[in-house]
Amino acid sequence: MTSSSAPARAPQSAPPDGTPPAARPDDSAAPYGASLADVAVLMPAYNGQADVERTLASFSESAPVQVLIVDDGSTPPLVAPSLPNMTVEILRMPQNGGIERALQAGIEALAARGFRYAARIDAGDLAVAQRLAKQRASLEAHPEVAGLGMWAQVVALDGTPLFMLAPPADPRAIRRIRFARACFVHPSMMLRIDAVLAVGNYRAAYRSAEDLDLFLRLMERYDCANLPELGVYYELNEGGISATKRRRQIASTLRLQLHYFNAANPYDWLGLAKNLLHFVTPYGTLRRIKRLVYARSAQPRAGA
Repeated sequence: MTSSSAPARAPQSAPPDGTPPAARPDDSAAPYGASLADVAVLMPAYNGQADVERTLASFSESAPVQVLIVDDGSTPPLVAPSLPNMTVEILRMPQNGGIERALQAGIEALAARGFRYAARIDAGDLAVAQRLAKQRASLEAHPEVAGLGMWAQVVALDGTPLFMLAPPADPRAIRRIRFARACFVHPSMMLRIDAVLAVGNYRAAYRSAEDLDLFLRLMERYDCANLPELGVYYELNEGGISATKRRRQIASTLRLQLHYFNAANPYDWLGLAKNLLHFVTPYGTLRRIKRLVYARSAQPRAGA
């Protein structure tokens, strides 16, 4: 997300009561002592030195963590923080060109350095302990999966919990409802770098919806899934892309929906109607509706 000035505190929060996954993967208990030598955290950032440092300091892994920050033309340039158990490299873009080009350059740089996995996070978000080890273990056990996300606790700038994002875990369910709801939390994703390159990498063809564009292309050749447990604290920032570039994001999403539209899938129709409604609904109203919907979904179900 775009950087903010107020530090967010990670709230003590658990996944929604009453909504346990039907079946967790057998590899959910990851080998926390396993090496992360082939994993790199990929963080594009524009200004916000304090947010970058706070986000990187949130990583807690048993193995050393490697990070690539793509500095998208920050003024002054970002400085690599010195943190225990972490090596940080900065790739500097010649000028501010947007998150799409920053991510594209980041993936290419990680591939050139021999990394297999890119773990996304944005400045201002916080990682749950052992997130990287869990995702890597699952991807190693499921080579057909090219992108693996996790649940996210959405928080305000002061760390106050707002609602939980708990997208579906199963790749088949994700393909079916891909447009009816958000099926991935981008800053929670771990990606196979060779698969990302095989489908054309991030690209700027769908501005502000570069993540959805990539996931749809990945799902044409591979599976994408989610680990049904908390992975990140996702900071809701009024200056972020979803707020400041909302109409561009909706327009890009509409183009993607029309490109991949399946008239036989009722969820594609639902997603199209939902996105058109988003186009005409004020952002503040949408936020209130989302909070209400997610708050209700987190309530224990009768008999649970």
